[in-house]
Amino acid sequence: MNSTIRHEIFTRFKAANPHPTTELEYNSPFELLVAVVLSAQATDKSVNLATRKLFPKANTPEKILALGEAGLRDAIKSIGLYKTKAKNILATCTLLIEDHGSKVPKTREQLEKLPGVGRKTANVILNTAFGEPTMAVDTHIFRVANRTKIAPGKTVLEVELKLLKRIPKEFRHDAHHWLILHGRYVCVARKPKCAICIINDLCEYKDKNL
Repeated sequence: MNSTIRHEIFTRFKAANPHPTTELEYNSPFELLVAVVLSAQATDKSVNLATRKLFPKANTPEKILALGEAGLRDAIKSIGLYKTKAKNILATCTLLIEDHGSKVPKTREQLEKLPGVGRKTANVILNTAFGEPTMAVDTHIFRVANRTKIAPGKTVLEVELKLLKRIPKEFRHDAHHWLILHGRYVCVARKPKCAICIINDLCEYKDKNL
């Protein structure tokens, strides 16, 4: 795929959705961090249902630690892997208090030292909370990048680095959200909705569902 076509793809995404953002509900970098940790192998909708109950009670590292493991587990038990996630969140809260003055750090290196935070989660925080032009490649972005041929790659990291290199600078901050939403609602896994896709004439997928 050439650069002119890629530019047109993101021009259309921007025209259709000028200010995309995450579907996770949050009011602070810390709330976003907790929500993203909870979202691993879970839907944003299920996370929002849980955090609507959790955050009014506990939305700081200190308040979540005060809940204790049993209290936190009870608040998030509707989410998959909730026991492991509760342990990671509590350990993260301790580190945030001890090492970062209860604030969410703003560097990838510091973020990835937090329990339950890998490269993808760090990229989401850096992009959504702090405005950095990072690319958090999840299953949706990996699929869209390969299927459309915007940035094909065999690994998540390969796709991430290709996207950062190939997406025009003016679109990089929002590209993460455009690609996730496109994969979630249009370029879905089993039967992509090519007939309603705004880039179906630019996409290089051979088996279009028109």
